[in-house]
Amino acid sequence: MQKEKLFSQDTAPLVVVTRGDDPYENVWNALQRLHLPPLQGKRILLKPNAGRMVAPRSGVTTHPLAVAAAIDFFRQFEPAEILLGESPILGVKALDALEKAEMAEIARNKGVSLIDLDERPPFKLPVPQGKVLRSLRVCALVREVDYLVSMPVMKTHMHTGVSLSIKNMKGTLWRREKVRLHQLEYPALPEGQGKALDVAIADMVEVLRPDLALIDGAIGLEGLGPSEGDPKKVGLVVASQDCLAADSVATCLMGFEPASIPHLRMAAERGIGEIDLKKMHIVPEEYLDFRQPFAPPPKKISIQYPNVVVHDCNSCSACLSTTLLFLRRFLPQVPASLFQDGKLIIGIGKDLQDPASGIILIGNCTARHKERGIHIPGCPPVASSIFSRLQEEEKRDKKDKKD
Repeated sequence: MQKEKLFSQDTAPLVVVTRGDDPYENVWNALQRLHLPPLQGKRILLKPNAGRMVAPRSGVTTHPLAVAAAIDFFRQFEPAEILLGESPILGVKALDALEKAEMAEIARNKGVSLIDLDERPPFKLPVPQGKVLRSLRVCALVREVDYLVSMPVMKTHMHTGVSLSIKNMKGTLWRREKVRLHQLEYPALPEGQGKALDVAIADMVEVLRPDLALIDGAIGLEGLGPSEGDPKKVGLVVASQDCLAADSVATCLMGFEPASIPHLRMAAERGIGEIDLKKMHIVPEEYLDFRQPFAPPPKKISIQYPNVVVHDCNSCSACLSTTLLFLRRFLPQVPASLFQDGKLIIGIGKDLQDPASGIILIGNCTARHKERGIHIPGCPPVASSIFSRLQEEEKRDKKDKKD
């Protein structure tokens, strides 16, 4: 699965930007300006962003009309097959998510196969130059198709700054492998320079990247992305056969410097591609006129719930935002047995000291206290894994009482 580097000093990557009110036309116009390889008789996999049970046009999932345009455009090439597939977050079924996002109906009407990428056993992909990864478990279909199109939404991300075509490839990792990338340990980097997750994504893109990045900016997401932010009507599409170049241009159009996004910078430093926009061929030349700054993910998040006590002892924004997402999504479902005097006690942060017994400890920084309570590892863990761990604890308690 190791691919040749997409950029060399004598080949400037081509990035196309289109703008308009019609997501279908934007995608079509962007694709027809690219110099795509012969695709007749090939198997094409479209990998949208449909990893959550979210309705369309929310800025969380790829716009269904963008998917429709991609299907119709690639059909011109007479491919052997066009597939639409996803591997969603834990607790979500791919076909249900595609249905909810209104992509499934489009695919069925156009004779495109819907694929749950997690349905079959994965293959092991070595990461020879990885700094935190030695291998990845990747969904089987990925190595069986000839052309893979990453179709993310243009949005911010509380852990990685932005979530674009490279980050969207996490959705080709098999089942819990996506969670593992949040649980890796790596020596602390200077403030703003990234964390273990960023290093892992840079490792991943060394060996696993799309043939085409098709970034849907019809309705983006700003603020507390990738799922809790605010929709932002942008009306853009960014497309390139160089995923790093596409993500860099999209990042710029969102109002951020590409070099400020750790996984993009790390990928460029490894020679995977280019993030310097001056070294790309970007059309139209006036693409910067399309810039629409996004609200960044918040650096400090306040958590205020009357039945929750959070001991925040110098936590990073990643664990803090994950804790907030967990509470927003799962607090009403947390087993009552885990509350102490009507309060759910949570500890986060590297400076947590002498926590009370029974505390819920979130993140790798609290691991030294795991004997005092319920520890959920990760840097950070994902919200669904916190809830799953608490459910496991409740089942264990019930079993112990029964025995």
